[in-house]
Amino acid sequence: MEFAQLGLPEYLLSTIEKIGYKTPTPIQEKAVPVALQGRDVIGAAQTGTGKTAAYALPTLARLGEPKGKPRCLVLVPTRELAMQVDEAFRRFGENTADKIALLYGGVRYDQQVKALRAGAEIVVATPGRLLDLQRQRFLDLSSIEVLVLDEVDRMLDMGFIEDVSAIIRLCPKDRQTLLFSATVNKTIREIAGWALREPVEIDVRTGTLAADTISHALYPVAGYQKYDLLLALLERTKYRSVIVFTRTKRDADRITEWLEANGIAVATMHADRTQRERVEALGGFKSGKYSVLVATDIASRGLDISGVSHVINYNVPEHPEDYVHRIGRTGRAGDEGEAFTLFSPDELSQLQAIERLLGKPIERKKLDGFRYRTEPLMLMPGAVPAARPRRRNR
Repeated sequence: MEFAQLGLPEYLLSTIEKIGYKTPTPIQEKAVPVALQGRDVIGAAQTGTGKTAAYALPTLARLGEPKGKPRCLVLVPTRELAMQVDEAFRRFGENTADKIALLYGGVRYDQQVKALRAGAEIVVATPGRLLDLQRQRFLDLSSIEVLVLDEVDRMLDMGFIEDVSAIIRLCPKDRQTLLFSATVNKTIREIAGWALREPVEIDVRTGTLAADTISHALYPVAGYQKYDLLLALLERTKYRSVIVFTRTKRDADRITEWLEANGIAVATMHADRTQRERVEALGGFKSGKYSVLVATDIASRGLDISGVSHVINYNVPEHPEDYVHRIGRTGRAGDEGEAFTLFSPDELSQLQAIERLLGKPIERKKLDGFRYRTEPLMLMPGAVPAARPRRRNR
């Protein structure tokens, strides 16, 4: 199918051609025509499948002539995703730059309030900052025609369920609602039950949740050798760009220092970095100034970076869904990608949960030529490490 067959207006088709998009992805092919009809949508799609365009294009087509008030609200979990959604709307709608308000925390209110007062028609926001501005009466949601809830599962994971529910209730009941999520659990279905009207459900996920273009490998190693194995993997792997995920900010900082000391061009992203530092890190990674980005899970959702060839999990994620979110930074839009996970014996229960979610085992590997000080635990799926013999009291 071609974009011209989706029912989009000519000016958007022209923009799509200029950008270089050739054919719609499955979520775009199925969601765009339905959204253009004004129907509510529940879209289940893995990250990297083009779902931002799946709601941005029909929304821009619907808005048409400006009316000088907020008519579309896109709610997202993180400021990084907010910035990328804002960028997508500006890219697709060439003349919309002065019609978008980007609202997120961690920065001053001034510019955001200025954008709202200038007559923004599209509001891209994180829940907390949006409610702050609404309560201060800088933002009126009574004219919203299209409400987009993006990465809903992540918003719920981050504890935003009450904020999201409050925001939905502030919007007119006769709006169109487009809900997108990588997973659709019971809580999301409950929200959809009262917030959406006869939604069309679109599910383009593969059976394993993770994109088929991603190959997975597990590298068992003693915890004290993870730094060395990470460096060895980077030195022996041909890559364009790599995101290394860690559980903690402390790990992220230490890994960054270690890689810098060994000549790797690396940047860091986590919650303690200032907004300016995070923008610089992300921009430098996109431009190629940094070949490696070390990040906590705050960056595992919403980062829309083309050309990430590898993702490395320094630790096994605490929650199995986070594995899917992390590795979704590679293998995007049909490109091939590789996901490596460094695994130590104390992470076995988390690994087993991930393999249950994926519905298949992850291939175990040893890095040729690496000097393992302790023989790696090459557990088969479902295996349990043998208990150490107890010392007898003498």
